[in-house]
Amino acid sequence: MRRLWPLTGRGTGALVLAVGCLIAAGELGLVELLYFGVLLLAVLAAAILSLFLTRRTGAVERTMTPESVGVGETAVVTARVTVRTAVPTPPGTWRDGLPAGLAGEAAGAFPPLASGLRGSQRVIERSYTVTGVSRGVHAIGPFDLTTTDPFGLARRRTVRTEPTQITVTPAVVDLPGLPDAAGASGGSRLTVDLHLGQGADNLVARPYQSGDSMRRIHWRATAHRDELMVRQEEQESTPEATVVLDLGALRWSPEAMAAPGADDAFETGVSTCVSVVARLVRDGYSVDVVDSDGETLADRIDASEMVEVDALITRFATLLARPDDHLPRLAPVFTGGMSGPVVLIVGRLDPTDIASIAPIAHHSTLPMVLAVTPRADALTAAEDAGWHAAAIPVGGDPAAAWADVGRRLAGDRVG
Repeated sequence: MRRLWPLTGRGTGALVLAVGCLIAAGELGLVELLYFGVLLLAVLAAAILSLFLTRRTGAVERTMTPESVGVGETAVVTARVTVRTAVPTPPGTWRDGLPAGLAGEAAGAFPPLASGLRGSQRVIERSYTVTGVSRGVHAIGPFDLTTTDPFGLARRRTVRTEPTQITVTPAVVDLPGLPDAAGASGGSRLTVDLHLGQGADNLVARPYQSGDSMRRIHWRATAHRDELMVRQEEQESTPEATVVLDLGALRWSPEAMAAPGADDAFETGVSTCVSVVARLVRDGYSVDVVDSDGETLADRIDASEMVEVDALITRFATLLARPDDHLPRLAPVFTGGMSGPVVLIVGRLDPTDIASIAPIAHHSTLPMVLAVTPRADALTAAEDAGWHAAAIPVGGDPAAAWADVGRRLAGDRVG
């Protein structure tokens, strides 16, 4: 794709002057004007040929470091432009097309090139910084390269339309840890040693085998047996938590079903969800992420597995709301027995909704509800039903609501 008119403003003026000289030469009979007009046309032709016959632009490849960028975070995009030229070329300018989901200054000077043997292929790298603006998968491009001749008479604009898909993930906020409260938080891995009697001296020891950790050597039994002995196998139980993100569009807006980033309230909810998951996994919980009807949104994330958290964050880059209202279906998911912490993230929350989720509070060691657009008295009703409730303003920081719940938990523990 190239611009149809190849001349700059200066070149267009030179063309008008050349034509005027030719016309005046015919009318006035001045040979000098004829020579001058022909000379200007020859210079313009040489300028155009110098651009369109010397440089050929090939494919454009882009890479981004890191491979995805979160909302509000920055990354570096490197465009690798393939160029072939047999003669020296003057400098130019370049510009890369940025979608609405990314912000940055993707433009600059393109360097001049020396002559290459038989038009050999060379790769020019141009880098720029982008900032994630809205969640989703966005396309960067086209790449626009404009070159002028040394006299500034002609220009060549080459546009490479190959797009590059860039993933913008939801913003992850670093949430503070919650205080221990009746075994509800703290999140450290719980280790239970198997005893056959009372006290550490009654631990069963067995001979050391290849692959056993040296930290598990039972030194007293080793001294008694005169051979390496290790403690009996330990059993570990990891606390579990469930994060519920209500995807029902009636809790957000119809725009939340259209495209990522279309509903600010839903974006706040998604950001809160991934931030809570990251906090709980970092604290040692195995976390399930489900919709308000119990549908699994991601495979269980094991404690301290931050790589799995990163995969969840990338997956949620394209998450959309679903039709209907699913919140009334949530309670049966937790009525089978006692569960660990349950964090419910919802958009609109009415006082009439509390009755449907009230049973969950009696089946969870730490029931929490974080509402983005709660109605009047909804949070008070949730607190009366046994939930720890807090509101998050649209576009606000979920850390404030999370910390508020933490302060109240700490107060309850002291009380």
